[in-house]
This record gives sequence, structure tokens and C-alpha cells, in this order.
Amino acid sequence: MKASVRHINANSEFRIPEGCHIIELSNSDDDPMVSIARARIEPGVTTRWHSLQDTSERYVILEGCGEVTLGNLPARQVAAGDAVLIPADCPQRIANIGSGDLVFLAICSPRFRPENYRDLEQE
Repeated sequence: MKASVRHINANSEFRIPEGCHIIELSNSDDDPMVSIARARIEPGVTTRWHSLQDTSERYVILEGCGEVTLGNLPARQVAAGDAVLIPADCPQRIANIGSGDLVFLAICSPRFRPENYRDLEQE
């Protein structure tokens, strides 16, 4: 990794089939140990059941309120300031249960790679 400052580019946001909008803040070959993305979920939307093979993930909720379900655990409500710890290969989904956008950081280790994403609703 090289020392740098990466400014957020709101115009780089893209929608993924999982059901949320993503801005990649840091995800590159020169920093393979971690990636950071800003995720945004619109009101009433629930992401698809999915897991990340060999990749642990953490959500840090920045805005809004949601309901997260991990593996066989009962759904739990989350709000700004909460952290969600998701082990590698753990089934997961998150729903926006508020009236505004649910915004959170998604921090993956090692860094997120599309080939590690598993859509559990297609299997």
C-alpha cells in the first residue's frame, strides 16, 4: 500500500444486483488486506441473501436504521454508530426499515473480490 488520500466521488456510485448502491472508497491490488466501500440502501429494500467466500466483512452504520440477519441468528435492528461483524462464508442480508436511506461502510478482509460473492437465492 502507498500513502495516499482518496476523496469520495459521489458520481462513482453504482447499483449492484444485490439491491444496494456502492461507492468503492478503497479496493485495489496494492492493498490486498482490506477494502472499504460506502453502501446505500433505499427505504423498503432488502438485499439478497448472500455470503462472501473466504472474506470477513464489517458494517459500520452511518445513517438510517436497518434490520440485519446473519446466518441462523434472529434479525437485529441496527442504527447509526452500530457495527455488524460478519464472518467469512456467513449468510447475510440487511433491510432498510427506515424512511430515509440506510448508509454504511462495508469493510472486507481480505479485500472484496467479485468472484468471492455468493448469491444464496440462486443456489
